[in-house]
Amino acid sequence: MADPDNFVEPPNLRFLRRLVTVLTAVMICGLLVIIGLFVTRLSAPTPVAPETLELPEGVTARAFTTGPDWYAVVTTDDQILIFNRSTGTLRQTVDIE
Repeated sequence: MADPDNFVEPPNLRFLRRLVTVLTAVMICGLLVIIGLFVTRLSAPTPVAPETLELPEGVTARAFTTGPDWYAVVTTDDQILIFNRSTGTLRQTVDIE
């Protein structure tokens, strides 16, 4: 019977064992990177609509975004209304075709 203390591991088996270990470490690192990206992207601040946002009569907002000195509202009737951030006045209207 073979002595377990004198067991010699074949080179192919040693290579395969190391390869599996390295691939497992790479997968764990990749998973940690993906989790980190989710955390940083989902914790980013979302744009907040101003309290005094006054839309024209009969207009319903669908989406909102901000810029350095403006904010824009996408309406349900396919228009983009761009307002001045400091004064709150309507700066531009863009029709979506």
